[in-house]
Amino acid sequence: MTFTDVVRYFSRLDRDVIPREKYSDMRIVLLGAPGSGKGTQAKRLEAEYRTPQVSTGDLLRAAVAAGTPLGKQAKAAMDAGDLVTDEIVLGIIRERLAQPDAQAGFILDGFPRNAAQAEALEAVLAELGAPLDTAVLMDVDFDILMKRLTGRRTCSLTGKVLNVYFSPQADIDACIRAGGELIKRDDDNEETIGNRLNVYQQQTAPLIEYYRRQGKLVTVSAEGEIDAVYRRLVESIKGLRS
Repeated sequence: MTFTDVVRYFSRLDRDVIPREKYSDMRIVLLGAPGSGKGTQAKRLEAEYRTPQVSTGDLLRAAVAAGTPLGKQAKAAMDAGDLVTDEIVLGIIRERLAQPDAQAGFILDGFPRNAAQAEALEAVLAELGAPLDTAVLMDVDFDILMKRLTGRRTCSLTGKVLNVYFSPQADIDACIRAGGELIKRDDDNEETIGNRLNVYQQQTAPLIEYYRRQGKLVTVSAEGEIDAVYRRLVESIKGLRS
């Protein structure tokens, strides 16, 4: 079974099980820095409105695993230590958005990351007759992003992901009392994460302006509790939901 066959199977399954009125006609892209929580919020939107989250990272892994022509090209690039080209990524996105479950709408997560990619994506969506409705920027202060990313720890006993700045102290104490340790990833240090965030900001500033000029940019504060952020996100796109 190919990658496309898998997608089509589950698309038909969803359409058979979920009444059409439960689906929502919205075509959006979620923008946000690492640590902004956009992936988490995209999954919640997908679950509630039956609009598929289209994560480029997930698509690439699935295409490589399935051995599709584009997946093979992506694997060759990765094996050579090169970045997967925008052309390959856009090809995989085009295939995914052509599937039945994405006809009513989609939530793009992880692409585009710069203005050039946004222009290329716009052309692909025009070919599919599915122009973007809105670009939602999940906005978080730089200092909070640093704490979210550098404060991540994994309990060695349970595997639960905690944060030394934001997790309840009771959760942290429970791990330690049970004999676990709080493990920090090697790349969760201030220098590495600071560089990642700076690169993101440099690339994203023109992208944000691109969607602002089109009148499609919506900014949502992504600080605070996950449920509160989700309520703000839903409110920001309520005009798109059918």
